[in-house]
Amino acid sequence: MTGVTLAASGATAGISTELICRLRENIKSVVLGKDEVIQLCVVALLTGEHILLEDVPGVGKTLIGKALAKSVSGTFHRIQFTPDLLPADITGSTIYDTKEQRFVVMRGPIFANIVLADEINRTTPRTQSALLEAMSEGQVSIDGQPHALPRPFLVIATQNPLEFEGTYPLPESQLDRFLLRISVGYPDREYERQLLITHRNGEPVDQLQPVLSCDQILALQAEVRGVRVDSAISEYLLDLVRLTRECDELYVGVSVRGALSLYRASQALAMVEGRHYVVPDDIKRLAVPVLAHRVIPKGYLRGGQRAAVEALISRLVNDLRVPA
Repeated sequence: MTGVTLAASGATAGISTELICRLRENIKSVVLGKDEVIQLCVVALLTGEHILLEDVPGVGKTLIGKALAKSVSGTFHRIQFTPDLLPADITGSTIYDTKEQRFVVMRGPIFANIVLADEINRTTPRTQSALLEAMSEGQVSIDGQPHALPRPFLVIATQNPLEFEGTYPLPESQLDRFLLRISVGYPDREYERQLLITHRNGEPVDQLQPVLSCDQILALQAEVRGVRVDSAISEYLLDLVRLTRECDELYVGVSVRGALSLYRASQALAMVEGRHYVVPDDIKRLAVPVLAHRVIPKGYLRGGQRAAVEALISRLVNDLRVPA
């Protein structure tokens, strides 16, 4: 019986690896030279948590979001955040239907499996907060009534650096809802040359076809929760979290939600790498993108602190003894 169970488990792992590989290759066909960014986006999708892509305009943040969304055969909505956007423009509202003589709920674009929140920090904090309930609870309230969002549900938000004109900083409570903060960066020259060629006749992402269904994504998400995390790995993770809370250079350390996010992300990364167990390198690799946006340095200013905070998190990771 044990042999049969192990064989079934191995077969399931093989199927999962094949599905994940298919998803990555589909995205890589239009997003060139950004394998690590794609890997981290897939990790977020498998955990069921959300992604924040932060970088200068024009480096492919929206392209990555669209490519991931089009690779899944669910519903997809893109919301362009502007200063005049209202919360009801995102969640929806109740209107009176004169024909049926009753109030009906008009659902907003947040009701989709994948939502691309483009330039999220160009809108006001009041409108930004409309995403909080959706990202935390998987539901929104319209005129006091809760409405469940479809599953799977993923927000891919893009934002320009805070030094750019017309941006409103995201509050810490909302930053904590994002599993990862990722920089896209400029492509290498060879990949940029390929981009010039592939974009001659339009946008390749518009021709992208889905390779995974929503049911397959939900099955993969459930499988991620079963990835084994040894007690020594858990202690290693908690030691890192404790260091951020005790660090003299930080005013606020990593929250409990941040610790859980790192735990789940490490499970997903292990599965993406074809393993059903977490290793210390998974924690080390994810520490900066998962934790750096959740801490506040002492005497900080809103702009220009990202590189310093990421370097600090890297230093804490390097100083921590790795479990055998």
